[in-house]
Amino acid sequence: MQTEIHRMSSLFAQLGLDSEPEAIEDFIANHKLAADVAIQDAPYWQPSQAKFLRNSLQEDAEWCEIIDELSIQLR
Repeated sequence: MQTEIHRMSSLFAQLGLDSEPEAIEDFIANHKLAADVAIQDAPYWQPSQAKFLRNSLQEDAEWCEIIDELSIQLR
């Protein structure tokens, strides 16, 4: 089984967000996450985005690594 390595730009595209490098940098700069809040529970996600993040993490999907990286960058 081949596993695709996801990049931050592909995660943003999957979430329906602008996936250009500058847009990703702006998003991270303008959306912070408290240390005690799980990434999928951040108040700025649309319900479908939160569901994708939650399901990906619960299922230990291929997206987990890049979701974790985004979580770190948001803190």
